[in-house]
Amino acid sequence: MLLSKDYVSYLAREVTKKLIAGEFIETKNLPAVTTRVHSSMLDELSLEDRINDEVRVILEAYSEEMRKTGANYQEMFRKVKNELVRKYKAVL
Repeated sequence: MLLSKDYVSYLAREVTKKLIAGEFIETKNLPAVTTRVHSSMLDELSLEDRINDEVRVILEAYSEEMRKTGANYQEMFRKVKNELVRKYKAVL
């Protein structure tokens, strides 16, 4: 993830404040809403990390075949990642 978890916490607090100030949401339990916003932001921001982990697992399964054929790891990583991004309809 490109952002630190502390910064994501700060962003979640600020987003929640702006949503309440702009009357987009109404709540009596600010900490609960902030926690849910924080959780959602972390999930979204860590999506690329989860996709990268899945790509590594896939390429590890094909490592012997890639070695035999002389395939470029970085190129294969990029191709598999692009396929997974399309599969999950992710925006990175």
